[in-house]
Amino acid sequence: MSFVIANNVASLTANHYLGKSSRGLNSSLEKLASGFKVNRGADGPAALVISEKQRVQIAGLTQAIDNAEKGISLIQTAEGALTEVNSLLVKIRSLAIDSANEGVNDADAQAANQSEIDNALDTIRRIAENTQFGIKKLLDGSRGISGTTSDPNVTFIKGTSNTYAGTYAVNVTTPATRAVVVAPSTQTTNLTAQETLTINGVRISLNAGLSPTGVRDRINQFSDETGVIADDDGSGATRLYSEEFGDAGEITVSSDLPASTTSTGFSNSTVTMNGTDIAGQIDGIDFVGTGNLATATSGSAQGLVLEIAASSSDLTTTATGLLGDVEVEDNSLVFHIGPNEGQSAKIAINTILPTALAVNADSTYDSLADISVLTADAANETLASVDAAIDEITQLRGSLGAFQQNSLDSTANSLRVTLENTVSAESVIRDTNFAVEIANFTKHQVLVQAGTSVLGNANQTSQLVLSLLN
Repeated sequence: MSFVIANNVASLTANHYLGKSSRGLNSSLEKLASGFKVNRGADGPAALVISEKQRVQIAGLTQAIDNAEKGISLIQTAEGALTEVNSLLVKIRSLAIDSANEGVNDADAQAANQSEIDNALDTIRRIAENTQFGIKKLLDGSRGISGTTSDPNVTFIKGTSNTYAGTYAVNVTTPATRAVVVAPSTQTTNLTAQETLTINGVRISLNAGLSPTGVRDRINQFSDETGVIADDDGSGATRLYSEEFGDAGEITVSSDLPASTTSTGFSNSTVTMNGTDIAGQIDGIDFVGTGNLATATSGSAQGLVLEIAASSSDLTTTATGLLGDVEVEDNSLVFHIGPNEGQSAKIAINTILPTALAVNADSTYDSLADISVLTADAANETLASVDAAIDEITQLRGSLGAFQQNSLDSTANSLRVTLENTVSAESVIRDTNFAVEIANFTKHQVLVQAGTSVLGNANQTSQLVLSLLN
């Protein structure tokens, strides 16, 4: 054994191990206090890298689940409004069936039913315009397929989920026409006798003494029932034309008097005329014409419905030729329901305004907004339009339900499972195992206590040299 004073190697050794034990104790204290066994890169570089990436995913998964749940609330808001619209359409259908019961109802009863239907349609319009989630309107068409046209003669009606965004040229090669009947004789004097016209099954009584203008005004008083408008054909004769364009626009007219210059000019022989449907192309592809409505059935514009206005020079025919472009935009609702870029789902909610429902129904009416129950025949035509509208609303509700169940609910459930497993994996890498760490803490605590005692003893060894100097 060497006795030296300048260098106390034993003390240095004891101090080294004491410091090591002290650092171990501090590390254990930090892990126990923080709950993490990796608090900095030095604690485990690879573990830190992996766990930080997992933390990013955990945050993304948590937010994606929140996004899906908010999306479910939005979809349920829209469907709740559609449920009420469905109820209103069922009510309208019942009123139409009641009005079709011609053997019981009189004109006043049918007018009362029409008033109630008009009120229901106005309610549907308000629901379409006012249903919103926060400040985002849902059913007015702003969250579906929308379009703007460059020609005032063309009106965008609606698109479908098959309609792609883009710009499409509109070309009308054959205009739609209204049914037109011109009196074979021109009324040149006031009516010399009472006359009864029957127009589309509606009897219109004309008193003696009515002027040609008075006759036309009287006919127009029944336009809501007949669907026919009277005017001057330009040469003085009375002209009748249907409110509807196309083959569905029909006029059947007869008088109880023979045609003459002292009567309305219409014959006591029944005359029936129909209009013609529109024809042409959208984006260079032939569309299907129904009255003055053009519907694209193929190509990128599939499902696009446009309305062509009456010609400014002749109300009985539509505009024709190249009618500019329609620019279609896809304003579908997009939900980001994943933790990473591009993980989203979308759905288009097209307008449920009455003017956009039952547009291509097998009916004389262009849309639900035009329905009438003022006559039994009109009520029966209304049933076809209402049935088509109910089908559209239920299809939309079904689409929303499928989107909620398959895209939002299922995704949210999957994300919750992924979140659980990711948190578990991150926990294995980074969380403190308290059972193990308490054992380490106890070990280091004992070593520090022992090391302190040993260091004190090592520092005393140099004093043994003093015994040699005595």
